[in-house]
Amino acid sequence: MLRAVPPAAGADVDLGGDAADPGFPCGPRQDAAAPAASLHEVFRRLGSGPRGLTEVQAGERLARFGENVIPDAQDPSRLRLFARSLRDPFTAVLLCLGLVSAAVLAWGTASVILLLVAVSCVLRASGEHRADRSTAELRRLVATTVTVQRRVDEDTAPAVREIPVEELVPGDVVRLGPGDLVPADVRLLRSAGFTVHQAALTGESAPVEKSAGEDPRDGDGGVPHAPPLFQDPRLCFQGSSVASGSATAVVTATGGDTRFAAAHRRTGKPPTTTFERSVQGVSWILIRFALLTPPLVLMANAALRGRGLETLPFAVAVAVGLTPEMLPVLVTTCLARGAALLARTHGVIVRRLPALHDIGAMDVLCVDKTGTLTQDRPVVHRALDAEGRDDPEVLRWAAAAAWWSLQLADLPAPDALDEALLAAADNEEDVLMSYDGVRALPFDPARRLATVVVRTPGRLGTHTLITKGAAEAVLPRCSLSDEERSRLRDLADAQAADGLRVLAVATAERPAGTRPAGTRPHERGLTFRGLVTLRDDLVPSAAEALAELAAQGVTVKVLTGDHPGTAVRACRELGVPVAGVLTADRLDTLTDPELTELVRRTTVFARCTPEHKTRVTRALQAGGHTVGLLGDGVNDLPALRTADVGIAPRDAAGVTRENADLVLAGKDLTAIGHAVAAGRHAGGNIATYLRITLSSNLGNVIAMLSAGLLLPFLPMLPAQVLVQNLCFDAAQLAFAYDRPAPSALRRPSVLDPRELLRFIVGFGALNAVADLATFGVLAFALRGPGDDEALFHSGWFTENLLTQAVVMVLLSLGSLGSLGSLGRGGRRPGPVTWSAAVLAATGLLLPASPLGPALGLSALPGVYYGLLVAVLALYAVGLLAARTRHERHRTRARSGG
Repeated sequence: MLRAVPPAAGADVDLGGDAADPGFPCGPRQDAAAPAASLHEVFRRLGSGPRGLTEVQAGERLARFGENVIPDAQDPSRLRLFARSLRDPFTAVLLCLGLVSAAVLAWGTASVILLLVAVSCVLRASGEHRADRSTAELRRLVATTVTVQRRVDEDTAPAVREIPVEELVPGDVVRLGPGDLVPADVRLLRSAGFTVHQAALTGESAPVEKSAGEDPRDGDGGVPHAPPLFQDPRLCFQGSSVASGSATAVVTATGGDTRFAAAHRRTGKPPTTTFERSVQGVSWILIRFALLTPPLVLMANAALRGRGLETLPFAVAVAVGLTPEMLPVLVTTCLARGAALLARTHGVIVRRLPALHDIGAMDVLCVDKTGTLTQDRPVVHRALDAEGRDDPEVLRWAAAAAWWSLQLADLPAPDALDEALLAAADNEEDVLMSYDGVRALPFDPARRLATVVVRTPGRLGTHTLITKGAAEAVLPRCSLSDEERSRLRDLADAQAADGLRVLAVATAERPAGTRPAGTRPHERGLTFRGLVTLRDDLVPSAAEALAELAAQGVTVKVLTGDHPGTAVRACRELGVPVAGVLTADRLDTLTDPELTELVRRTTVFARCTPEHKTRVTRALQAGGHTVGLLGDGVNDLPALRTADVGIAPRDAAGVTRENADLVLAGKDLTAIGHAVAAGRHAGGNIATYLRITLSSNLGNVIAMLSAGLLLPFLPMLPAQVLVQNLCFDAAQLAFAYDRPAPSALRRPSVLDPRELLRFIVGFGALNAVADLATFGVLAFALRGPGDDEALFHSGWFTENLLTQAVVMVLLSLGSLGSLGSLGRGGRRPGPVTWSAAVLAATGLLLPASPLGPALGLSALPGVYYGLLVAVLALYAVGLLAARTRHERHRTRARSGG
């Protein structure tokens, strides 16, 4: 098989000899990229040359200027993480409540609050440190590399090799191709059809042409003209990505000295995700309640009981009891554990922790056909002339175009179609080598064709232009009548309808030197040569993976640049029901509302450009869907950024992989199914924690406020409230390690604030009823609640911890299934069950322990325990009945009934 070994090619600029200076200049590295500077001045300021640096020079500069990383992107220390955790809203509220307690000399309350703050911050900082360390290790598996040209010493020829992008230094000479990230700020030395995306810096959505030409000059004086920095065609900047073509460039700035680093410092934090906004919305609602509770308690006690500021510590403790302090810790722990498990067992790297919850909430997955449903190794099927007859000459033209595209365009990897053409023309090597390549425009997803210019043997002064690509893109450029063009389009459609991929091939003769260097070849008036058809084999694991995604409630949409017949055939062979097909020309006629309605009923979107993929993704999101997109090419980048979850395989283009939220070991839908399950596992545990914690806290607060108004003394001392809250918080960490019921993994894990509020209010009221029933039990057991405050406090302290233990077991998605399986001799109790048991034991034993008197607690009479069992039994029955009703309501809501 023919193998391409790309030489240094393109529109070369004569640089003369090596202009390297022995040392690096002392001035700012940005000066090397001054717009008016010539290449010789650039090399002089950088102390480099067109042959690149030596290994010794590179090592010295790496030690001097540091690694090529954005300073803010470095992993923070434990101390910094601890300080950052103090800015959490819940932690800030606790600190405020602690200061209020200290101000009224309630040192016990203040001490317990500070203990809660310290525990929360330490746990969160430790969890985030482990997550950052794991993420850093995972990033190394997909670390971006750059092709650099270096020398062993001054007298040896430069060698091209791959190095981690962090090791790049000013003065290095690098090579760039389609899909590469621009690794630093660079000045172009050579270029061929080179365009870049620099939206991250300028907001421009379209690729920008770059060229290694001479200095731009104005039209009347020949004075060098300095265009705006980002518009200078000779300069490229970190944060950009290569859209097409190839180039060789010298690095002018790295790390914190790049323009991207400056822009990154100005823009601050990235926008929050849907999950983060949902959590923050719930958090601020609770914070408002917590801040309103103390003044309400003070006013009520002052009005009804004549109490003054002596109730302030109790009011503060009640506000603390309403606050789910462990929420930041538990969210971080759930997501970090899920990400680590995916990396270890399935090779899925989660680059952004909240994306794990987002993929759990995903209900639509957009994929390409090639490499996902079909193997990315097409095989040539036939070569047909304009009449539909076999013609090997058509294959030779197509193979010549493939060969010289690879030789002249400096592509990072051969295109799969080009590999297939070269494999089919393996015995035509002498014919292909007889041509002499002049220039190449590699395949452009927007134009959907590729063009090369070659010198034809025996035709001096004449160049041959060879264009290959989609029939819809090539036929309009051919000299054909409308009738002939329609007939050939029908011929191509007939081949594609059989599930084949179709390439059209056309040529033209052009006099040499008729167009200025650097301009696009004139792709008009071409002579149609024929069609090359290729077939794709299905990915063996695709059918099973698609069935599993369907069982998880994920709908798959196919967004492809291929013919609709090819995509439909693949879907049907894989058992994917095709509800509808939409092509790009039809899509262009639809308004956004019309497209939003139509995408819901459409499975295949064919002939898609990058803009079409982005528009379909937005339409799905406008329809209320959480959208994931699997892409691997530069053309997938806009849609990847638009989707709620961007997914890329490890061998994707560098810019695509760096912008993805999840990176797969391979382009395998099976791994996505595992990621969905892990996301729903984490999301289910977070939602369960919020439901149980908030409903229990609300119920306890309602009961405590009610009892505080009915009793002649406080129902619980502030220290008792805080200790109870600390015990419950510690027990709740078990939710991060729980195993949800299988049914919870079969539907998207969406955190709906309205549904959560209904749950909290309903179950919180039920919890308050149980607490107030305990109040009656205590009145009976103790012959009047005013006889012994310590016994009353002890009884309610025990009941609160026991009811919270019951809630943890009966409302946990995983623990209920665990109890059922235990009754059938199944698996052992889960972590939530064990944690609830420890919590219940603490409630029963602490009042009678040596620590009890220090907290104002004492041992309870035996009759109380018998009455408490009855209350708990009735409470458990009520919980199960309420849970059953709630689940039925959710089922009806999901089904639209």
